[in-house]
Amino acid sequence: MKDLIEYAREVIRHEAKSVAAMADRIGPSFADAAAEVLRCRGRVIVAGMGKSGLVGKKIAATFNSTGISSFFLHPAEAMHGDLGLVRADDILLLISKSGRLGEMEIIVSTAKRLGIKIILLTATLESELAERADIILDCSIEREACPNNLVPTSSSTAALVMGDALALALLEARDFSAEDFAQLHPGGFIGRRLLKRVNEVYHTGEAMPLVGADATMKEMILQMTSKRLGCVVMVGDDGRPAGMFTDGDLRRLAEREEDIFRFRASEVMNPRPKLIRDTVLLDTALATMEQHAITQLVTIDPEGRLSGLIHLHDILKSKLV
Repeated sequence: MKDLIEYAREVIRHEAKSVAAMADRIGPSFADAAAEVLRCRGRVIVAGMGKSGLVGKKIAATFNSTGISSFFLHPAEAMHGDLGLVRADDILLLISKSGRLGEMEIIVSTAKRLGIKIILLTATLESELAERADIILDCSIEREACPNNLVPTSSSTAALVMGDALALALLEARDFSAEDFAQLHPGGFIGRRLLKRVNEVYHTGEAMPLVGADATMKEMILQMTSKRLGCVVMVGDDGRPAGMFTDGDLRRLAEREEDIFRFRASEVMNPRPKLIRDTVLLDTALATMEQHAITQLVTIDPEGRLSGLIHLHDILKSKLV
């Protein structure tokens, strides 16, 4: 069993080495491919046979998830009616280790007839497909991870990584943000994490534990326990947050003072609590809490006035994490 474990490690090392070697071969043709996709007014049509086809489906899915309209066209299905999907304003991305024309011929011929640009991801730079392509991305490898150099392993991984590199380079070129990504994934965990905002779950109005500057310690503790948010917030006459006092502050005060009830809010409040805009994403609020090791954040509106309070438990209940 130990031999198998070491063999598996060697396979991973081999594929990683093959992928890493591609980085030094990225050059002008890659920039040309990215420019063509950016200029494309239609869809990116991805095609490939066998393992290359499976890689192509994933690349098309990655393009779609990053805002580039794409679909996978199976060469065999293309010969039986699916060529009707191809339009003159599309771009064709072919994936083939060998570069043989084979089943790709009908798709390539159609692309040439319509004047569609062809980008080829291949491990064979001198081939039939390479001669017909407009742009070639070098996915060549020294050998497969397979001991017989037959099973597509390193070559399919190389093509997949090159597709990822192209998709993410296009993402960078388009300033595609996390929020843009979330708009395309509204139903899953990513959508919840990147679309839900603080003002959808925060506490406001009567649910907020508010006190004035002259509030007694007893009043503060009653507010803290009745609202069950582990703190009280002091608001100024101008409606802006003036301070915060947490249950942690209460414990620390009790440790060093014999009589905590002689203090009023203005004397013990933290005058500079962490503030956050109520329109920011919950993900941002969570990151702020983690950064400062706190569990509550005072929220403000665009004018800087107090608008609410969000607790870590509110984020947990939203199923963000």
